[in-house]
This record gives sequence, C-alpha cells and structure tokens, in this order.
Amino acid sequence: MESELSVRDVLTTEYVGVSESDSLLGAVRLMRGERTSSVLVVRGSVPVGIVTEWDVLGVVADEGNPAETDVGDVMTTPVISIGPDRSLSDAATTMGRENIRNVVVEDGEEVLGLLTQRDVIAAAGSFQGAVTPPRSTDPVADTEHRTDESVAPTLGGTADERALPNGGDEYSTQGVCETCGSLADTLWDANGQLVCSDCRTV
Repeated sequence: MESELSVRDVLTTEYVGVSESDSLLGAVRLMRGERTSSVLVVRGSVPVGIVTEWDVLGVVADEGNPAETDVGDVMTTPVISIGPDRSLSDAATTMGRENIRNVVVEDGEEVLGLLTQRDVIAAAGSFQGAVTPPRSTDPVADTEHRTDESVAPTLGGTADERALPNGGDEYSTQGVCETCGSLADTLWDANGQLVCSDCRTV
C-alpha cells in the first residue's frame, strides 16, 4: 500500500497576502492577477483571516461596493490552521467538517503556505487507481458486471453498504466527490465514480 501523503507534500507554498485595511477591490485584482481563489489576511506576519471568492460574491450579492469595502469587513476569521506533518486525509476531513476550502499550514509561528481544495483534489487523482473497481478483460463479463450492484463486493459491502467513510486507511476515502469536486463526509459509488450524496441523486 502506498504510504499516505502529508500536508507538506502537496501544500501551496506561494500565497497572496493582504492587510485588513486594503480594499476588497484591490484584493480581487490581486486574486485575478495571481489566478488564485483566496488571499490570506495578515497582521504583520500573523494570519488573522482569509478572503475567498465566496466572500466577494457575498458583497456583490448585497449590492456592496468592493472599492469602498475593507478586507477586514468581509474576511473569514479566525483562520483555521494545521501542521505540515498532518496526513492529507486528516486535513481533508477537517476541511469537510469545517466546510472550508482553504486551511493555513503553520510550523510553529511560521506560515508555510495554504492547503487548498484544489491541492487535495489533485492529490486524490494520483490515488484514483486504488479505489476504481477493476474491469474485466472479458467483454462479455465486463458487460454483465456494469451495474451498481456488481461493485459492492469490490468496495467491501452490499449495495446498501457502499458508503465509504471519511478518514479511512486509504487516502482516497477522505471525501472528494469526483463529480462536483466538493469535500464530503460520505462517498457513494455511481457508475464507477465516487460521488457525494448530492451528486448521487442527480
């Protein structure tokens, strides 16, 4: 079995920092210029908040003016941080539980970077082979085993027990939906893909 990845292995070390007094419009321009979905709000070298595209959309939805809105007025605080040696599945579980897409990675008082949902999804792709149900090389047998019922034994349960719990021994069970890319506490097999409950009902 592959050794599990740690947060240090996949974190984004380059991040965009802004101050609380910066305008939201300035932060958005930085996000666009750096092609990132969030900026870290720092006071000196201490992270005190984070602003994501969702915060920006909230201001727009409320008909606010980003040019007249300070970053400190819309940032999410306090910042949730984790250590670099935490397992990636543990970090993904934390992100899913807290319903967040970014966590700050700190080693003591030093900010090492951010772990984003994009980082987690990219890493999950490299482990996909570990959970994809094997396909038969026999065309007839393959046709006969393409129903959802047939993959239950591969995943270790009956059709009603195919939920994969978050935080299992394999990294790939940590809860990244292959359809919408969101973190989920439970994944279900649907046509050979691991999906969240929302995508399973579509």
